[in-house]
Amino acid sequence: MGGKAQALVTGATGFVGSAVARKLVLAGFPVRALVRAGSPRFHLDGLDLEFAAGDIRNATSVRQAMAGVRYVFHVAADYRLWARDRREIFATNVEGTRIVMQEAMRAGVERIVYTSSVATLAPRTDGSAADETVSLSPTQGIGAYKRSKIAAERLVEAMIAKDALPAVIVNPSTPIGPRDVKPTPTGRIIVEAARGRMPGFLNTGLNLVHVDDVAEGHLAALERGTVGERYILGGENVPLADMLAEIARQIGRRPPRLRIPRAVVFPVAYAAEMRAWLTGREPFTTVDGVRMAAHHMFFTAAKAERDLGVCARPYREALADAIAWFRAAGYLDDTRLR
Repeated sequence: MGGKAQALVTGATGFVGSAVARKLVLAGFPVRALVRAGSPRFHLDGLDLEFAAGDIRNATSVRQAMAGVRYVFHVAADYRLWARDRREIFATNVEGTRIVMQEAMRAGVERIVYTSSVATLAPRTDGSAADETVSLSPTQGIGAYKRSKIAAERLVEAMIAKDALPAVIVNPSTPIGPRDVKPTPTGRIIVEAARGRMPGFLNTGLNLVHVDDVAEGHLAALERGTVGERYILGGENVPLADMLAEIARQIGRRPPRLRIPRAVVFPVAYAAEMRAWLTGREPFTTVDGVRMAAHHMFFTAAKAERDLGVCARPYREALADAIAWFRAAGYLDDTRLR
């Protein structure tokens, strides 16, 4: 890539974004982080970052943050499976992406790494690992988050084709690990399971990958990715029952044994969302989440391993790092309910 030029990271206070920013700094890149006022930054302490206040939905602030930038990592996203106003999710994930891409074109950046998601890819009905070859249409996505990420990826692909947008697309699977501040929906599963608050499980599965390996994949995409291509950044395919059993083993609890039918969980999810409307707090169990659980979200990262040279560590190590960080940050204490 010809030297360590200025890189802009959107979403640098988020889970994946903070890992990308950290990896860039450690690799010697000067990094500017576009952050919203009031976003927590304690997990970025000690990193040599230049902060630019702004919002990806505000073109003026994005334009100012782009000044002098050679590379852009657009990681920012609204990753929620429930919101009082689902238009907020689309505003960030679709319109925010449009603004970032347009301003990157205006600024003449050399390379963009766009963080999409495996949510845009079609899982295989037989439970085997899916790859990058089959896309979902926005109408096929379950819930606002998936539909918005599909629409955003189609937007980026269209700009690559029509406007020569110099973007590489990466599709992280289910990142876990340290510095999950919010935490993400998967991080909440880890916290609740570690606290012994998940007595049962659905028959589903996830592709689990260490967040730092996802960040490494972003750098590899910058250096070795092909414009217009997309790469799954994933790890191991793990049934939810196995994930919960491993959390229990690492914590020293008995693993849950109760397999719960999805039909039983739907009323719980509807009730949780009704409470959320009253409290404004995102529910742990969501209707969209239960619908997604009908599929084993299993994927293969073979293309990224082959073309980008990345390889994820075992998921048990990622779980151990996540649990250690949640414990140190107080998330596993009864006094800090999430």
